[in-house]
Amino acid sequence: MGRIKRFDHIGITVAHLEEVTRFFEALGLYVEGRADGIEGEFLETVCGIPESRTNIVMLKAEGSDVGIELSSFEKPEHGPGQPAAMANELGLRSLAFEVDDLRATVDELGEKGYGLIGGIGEYEGVWAMAYVRGPEGLIVALAQRL
Repeated sequence: MGRIKRFDHIGITVAHLEEVTRFFEALGLYVEGRADGIEGEFLETVCGIPESRTNIVMLKAEGSDVGIELSSFEKPEHGPGQPAAMANELGLRSLAFEVDDLRATVDELGEKGYGLIGGIGEYEGVWAMAYVRGPEGLIVALAQRL
């Protein structure tokens, strides 16, 4: 069996590509690249959806090799998902980022309409952490080393 060489990216399917991109930019990520109108044999083979077409935005944090790939399908139309899912539901739970100032980050996101799911918790005097719910139900964990 082959081995994993590196962690490349996380893929997230979204309905509103521009809105979700703005959310991740508000967190401090930058757009590394964009591809619109991807369709054809490659996409159909990889995702297993005949006659599909998608638009993709790749985001990264400064100094990180791992990206977030946002994909929004033009066809077929996306399914409903579970935008109100909580941390105990099966599936991808959250994306986590370490920040330099948790309170300031949470306040800035709150001003843009993205609120806390619960509150800011502190773990053994080492970490402060909070969950923020972004557009389309995305949960982002933000942590600050104390």
